[in-house]
Parts: sequence; C-alpha cells; structure tokens
Amino acid sequence: MKATSEELAIFVAVVESGSFSRAAEQLGQANSAVSRAVKKLEMKLGVSLLNRTTRQL
Repeated sequence: MKATSEELAIFVAVVESGSFSRAAEQLGQANSAVSRAVKKLEMKLGVSLLNRTTRQL
C-alpha cells in the first residue's frame, strides 16, 4: 500500500508541532484521527516513525 499525501502531511504536522494534540489543533482534526493516520502510515511503511511515551514523542 502507498502512503497518501494526507497521511504524510499529518505526520509532518506532528513532527513539526512536537505533539499529536497540537498537530490536531493546527489541522482542525480530532486527536484520535491524527493518531490513527500516523499509525496507518507506519503500518503501510512497515516501520515505527515515532517513539511514543506518555510524556512526549
């Protein structure tokens, strides 16, 4: 499966903002939608793109 441009844009927003919640706010989406999009992108690529903790990315 190929990554979509929307998934890539969401991933970039998460990395640039430093958090899922800030990226969601900037994109006007729910936190869960942003998280799902990044997880879907990781599954498509077969790699973990972000190291998640309860405190930070």
